[in-house]
Amino acid sequence: MHGKSFFFAGGGTGGHIYPTIAVAEQLIKLEPEARVHFFCSNRDIDTQILSKTDFGYTNLPAKGFSIQPGKLIDFCTSFFESCRIANEVINESENVVVIGVGGFVAAPACWAAHKLKIPVVLLNVDIVPGRANKIIAYFADEIFVQFEETAEYFAKRKAAVHVVGCPLRSKFCNPEPDKVIEQLGLERQKKTLLITGASSGSENINDAVCSLLEKLSVFSNEWQIAHLAGRTNFEKVNSKYSDAKISTKVLRYFDDMPDLLAAADLVVGRSGAVSVAEYVAAGVPSICMPYPYHKDRHQYLNAGKLVEAGAGIIVDDVPDEKDRAEWLWEELEELMKNEKKRQEMAENCKAIANLGAGLRIAEKLLEISG
Repeated sequence: MHGKSFFFAGGGTGGHIYPTIAVAEQLIKLEPEARVHFFCSNRDIDTQILSKTDFGYTNLPAKGFSIQPGKLIDFCTSFFESCRIANEVINESENVVVIGVGGFVAAPACWAAHKLKIPVVLLNVDIVPGRANKIIAYFADEIFVQFEETAEYFAKRKAAVHVVGCPLRSKFCNPEPDKVIEQLGLERQKKTLLITGASSGSENINDAVCSLLEKLSVFSNEWQIAHLAGRTNFEKVNSKYSDAKISTKVLRYFDDMPDLLAAADLVVGRSGAVSVAEYVAAGVPSICMPYPYHKDRHQYLNAGKLVEAGAGIIVDDVPDEKDRAEWLWEELEELMKNEKKRQEMAENCKAIANLGAGLRIAEKLLEISG
């Protein structure tokens, strides 16, 4: 097979897949004859996202690392099987570049490429690199990061580090809020509060918001809620909204975030690296509730960048549900009442938005591929 081939490796969450799609879109615009293929995990979310694109993909059996004896054996077995599969797929192409974006799928695919002496590129969008990316960095030829602070983690590696921002799907440059308003049956004259727990949903955010529905009823004349509950929690959340006095639309999942965020006036959600970049790109004020169980607390650091810019607010996802809800209500009530504050936060989003990362990375990948 002739032409240039680009293999993106990563998966398990939307945060690992969407940035690669963004870069892939730019590659095809620049080089229509290029081949783009994805190595992803066996999780349903990977297939659901990638099946809606025009790109091919291969599910790898890779599993996360664990020191527990049984799980360690599974990790090793799945790692080498994933290497074998990736090796076979990559070997069918010429002028290849492999791009790892994080997660347990990225490491075996990038290792297979390294053993084949194929260029390996690392894309790291979180402030603090995860375990897989720290490993990949040892043999990566180029590294792209979203934040200046991240470059320090790779300072001792041989690869050149480029601070480019987070690649976002091209739709963020030309969203269609009216389209999603019509699609979801939202009321045009009302402002929209968007609740999201990212691609998997968040039970803690769901519970906190649902416990505030009676209080939120005071805004029923001016506001409505669009709530992405997650597949596993949809029925539970939907039932809690059954008697809500404020207009609501509860969804299991929604992948057209460029349009939905453009239609939102305020968002409550997690603060993964892609999420915060999307909030900023859409110019929507945010109340970030960082996932509290990561050891490196990288979602707090991501959200902190929005707070520094005056574009977001942090509400801790504290263990006590009542405390969590009370804190969230304090910030929600203030922002839902204060249009001037929301406008200021939206303007601050625009000041730090970066929509050119995908193009910059794509141009460099084409250069690397020769």
